[in-house]
Amino acid sequence: MITIDAKNKMLGRVASAAAKALLGKHSADFAKNVVATGGVTITNASHIKISGTKKQDKEYLRYSGYPGGQKIETYAMLTARKGETEVIRKAVLGMLPKNRLQAERIKMLTIEK
Repeated sequence: MITIDAKNKMLGRVASAAAKALLGKHSADFAKNVVATGGVTITNASHIKISGTKKQDKEYLRYSGYPGGQKIETYAMLTARKGETEVIRKAVLGMLPKNRLQAERIKMLTIEK
């Protein structure tokens, strides 16, 4: 189990460290096609730093596939609705490879406020 303290650290730095650990790149028996054992815990998620004007400018897009089904949510709206834990989870999910193991790897991530 790897613990990452997010207090006063940038979002991307924390997310890339967590994604690297979830992939298992830190272990000697690394293999791309195997989910690494152990998990990753991120603590102090509410104290994460965001640079510049990203709180108002950063957008998260969703599209349902139907006409008019595109939904845009800003960083401020997402943190108000779900908290900083969801922002970190989305950042780590974006850094993991898009394959069958992605769902298994993201389940091993725990984020604490």
